[in-house]
Amino acid sequence: MKKPLFFVIFLTVVGILVYLPATDKQPATETGREHLLRAQNFTRSDANTQVRGSGVVIRLLPDDRDDSQHQRFIISLASGQTLLVAHNIDLAPRIDSLNPGDRVEFFGEYEWNEKGGVIHWTHHDPDGSHIDGWVKHKGKLYQ
Repeated sequence: MKKPLFFVIFLTVVGILVYLPATDKQPATETGREHLLRAQNFTRSDANTQVRGSGVVIRLLPDDRDDSQHQRFIISLASGQTLLVAHNIDLAPRIDSLNPGDRVEFFGEYEWNEKGGVIHWTHHDPDGSHIDGWVKHKGKLYQ
């Protein structure tokens, strides 16, 4: 794919995703925007793309203590897609009240893998060289 076409598609998808509705309730069906999120971003070719979405926590994992520390948990989107969220707790507060069944919203960088993918960069960037990300849980923003 040529670079200009890639950037047009990328900017269109990001522009649409920035306006995903904020909600603490899980939708009964997949919305058009969540479908777009799944279809357009959660693929091998669109790795390292800034995305926004929401999902339900299905599993808490032990924190990753190698190098920079990350709180890790798996979420399920309304589409059934699962994602690992790797939330850097050296740069952002830990979400201590997080439990399976909780809904979270996220804004971070998607990286494809065979298990569904990872969302990272869910924190501010102290160097200012990357888009600031976040996780929202029970109305509180963690970044």
